[in-house]
Amino acid sequence: MSFHRIGLVVPSSNVTVETEMPALLARHPDAEFSFHSSRMRMQAVSPEQLRAMNAQRERCILELGDAGVDAILYACLVALMVAGPGEHQRVEGLVAEQLATGGSDADVRSSAGALVEGLRALEAKSVVLVTPYMRPLAEKVVEYIEAEGIRVRDWRALEVSDNAEVGCIPGDRVMDAARSLDFTGADALVISACVQMPSLSLVQPAEDEFGIPVLSAATAGAYSLLRALDLSIDLPGAGSLLGKEVHV
Repeated sequence: MSFHRIGLVVPSSNVTVETEMPALLARHPDAEFSFHSSRMRMQAVSPEQLRAMNAQRERCILELGDAGVDAILYACLVALMVAGPGEHQRVEGLVAEQLATGGSDADVRSSAGALVEGLRALEAKSVVLVTPYMRPLAEKVVEYIEAEGIRVRDWRALEVSDNAEVGCIPGDRVMDAARSLDFTGADALVISACVQMPSLSLVQPAEDEFGIPVLSAATAGAYSLLRALDLSIDLPGAGSLLGKEVHV
């Protein structure tokens, strides 16, 4: 049984990542994990607060580097996607450079990049998705995914701006939004394009109901971390992405 330290960079109002990521990775048959967070101040999911939050990144990375983590997940999907196509690659590169300067070789992943990575692992060319964001931010997420060559066939924005409230969105509301989507030609469903909107209890039931692969920002993040650490992708009850049959 191997052991790995995971660093999480999260918005200060986020409570879901530190709940769902440990719960997901606890299912791994061959590895154990500890989780170490650093927080960036953010309460409202708005362009202004997202920019101010991102400005705190370097402090967070310094803190996590001190903890000797093996991998870091920059866990705010929309904060990167709102900045425009390819932002996850730029930020992951900057974080890796900062860590290397401090003598750390920790692997760096982001929720934004992980979602793209997960969709590609599923060979999804066309997707449908549910977001908690206000419509202008949701449109930025759609644009970001499509800039990666993946068509967004249909989408729903639940239009919740308070990030603490996003963490309390009931699963029934998310599933109702998913049921209203046009699935024609869709290869996958993103049931939660946000690490703060709870998804862990929804992914497998949604996949069983809709009959196509279902993933979320959380399951994509777990997938990306496992790949970064060169661990097997085998977490039961978390959708096709985290099953043995997915290979890249």
